[in-house]
Amino acid sequence: MKASKAKAQTAAKIEPRLSGATLRTGPAPRSPTELAMPTRPPRPPKTLRHEREPRELNGFLRLIDGSLSFVFISFLLLAALTVWMRQSFDAPGPLPATAAVVIPRGEGALEIAERLEKAGVVADRRVFMLQYYVARFYSGGAPGGADRASLKAGEFEFTPQASVRQVLDTLISGRGILQKITIPEGLTSRQIVERLNAEPSLSGTIAEVPPEGALLPDTYKFSRGGSRQEIIDRMRAERDKLVEALWAQRNPAIPVQSAEQAVILASIVEKETGLAEERPRVAAVFVNRLRKGMRLQSDPTIIYGIVGGQGPLGRSITRSDIDTKTAYNTYQIDGLPPGPICNPGRASIAAVLNPPETQDLFFVADGTGGHAFTSTLKDHNAAVQNWRRIERARQGVAEPPAAASAGEAQKAGGPVAKSRPASVINSGKAGERASPDKKQKDKQP
Repeated sequence: MKASKAKAQTAAKIEPRLSGATLRTGPAPRSPTELAMPTRPPRPPKTLRHEREPRELNGFLRLIDGSLSFVFISFLLLAALTVWMRQSFDAPGPLPATAAVVIPRGEGALEIAERLEKAGVVADRRVFMLQYYVARFYSGGAPGGADRASLKAGEFEFTPQASVRQVLDTLISGRGILQKITIPEGLTSRQIVERLNAEPSLSGTIAEVPPEGALLPDTYKFSRGGSRQEIIDRMRAERDKLVEALWAQRNPAIPVQSAEQAVILASIVEKETGLAEERPRVAAVFVNRLRKGMRLQSDPTIIYGIVGGQGPLGRSITRSDIDTKTAYNTYQIDGLPPGPICNPGRASIAAVLNPPETQDLFFVADGTGGHAFTSTLKDHNAAVQNWRRIERARQGVAEPPAAASAGEAQKAGGPVAKSRPASVINSGKAGERASPDKKQKDKQP
């Protein structure tokens, strides 16, 4: 009895200490120690579980709320920035009057912005740079990429109060002030290169002097600071394009075998006359002489054979020059010379490829700025004598004895005597040439 009572009292003392603990499931504990050591952790109170779930849900909602707030504020800031950018980019600029600004080649965007700010074209270079970066960003996905938004070099004209957007559009499009240079017909390739090198609005060097006859004389436009080599390349491309088109439309009966031979003959025609209306008839004379196997006997070929592409001879042609055989002297060689003697223009090339039908074999200066064309040696000699009288009258020289006639000179052998002033190569202005009075031709078989 006493032992049972002691166990009951011990269990009563232990039970308060186990209050709140999870009792062991399964068989009943065999001792107070086993009862005091449950095999699994106690479950949290029911009230604690219900308190944790609302707290986690509130954190997620706060995250969503913060994200939406950030997006909304960012949208407001972006909208405000967009409005400010539009106003800044399209606002009238500070330029009071039309102004021209030269943008050198090789300058970066920041240097250009500083140049525009100093010139008073834009008020703030930072606004210009921002607009520039925006333009590059939006053009990045377009064909050509960001290169389409690159700033061009050259000389640009800006209108009064031009906005930043207008200034940037002008520089990106390259719509600058175009300079122009006129290359007259009849210059040699070396003379053309010298002329381009002397043009201060062009830049760079020309790699080499192009072959004679490879360039098309014309007026070419370029932006300030443009490349000299680029002008040469354009002249070559335009010449090839023109010759190809005219060759396809040629008269098949002309006695030239290739387009290059046509350019050679056109270069001689170009140097023989300065009158546009005479080119077809001069071309017909040379075509007729080639058909008959007659030598061309062109004075400009004598000069080119002596000085090449350097320029004018600087003196009158002498009998020794005529008698000296060179590859180009058509008094001494049959047919065409080996290459052009200058760069002929469109009209001379067209005249050679489609000459008029004539019987002319000779021409000589007529004293009026043009030439007298004849088909017989007799008529030609008479025209030469007429030209001699005009020359003597201008120089105040008395008439020579009748025995010294052109006909007698012809019978004595060799070309009819004639004065041959130095051929004057185009001086530089478009279409400016020596007076045709200074050039005469008296051809004979």
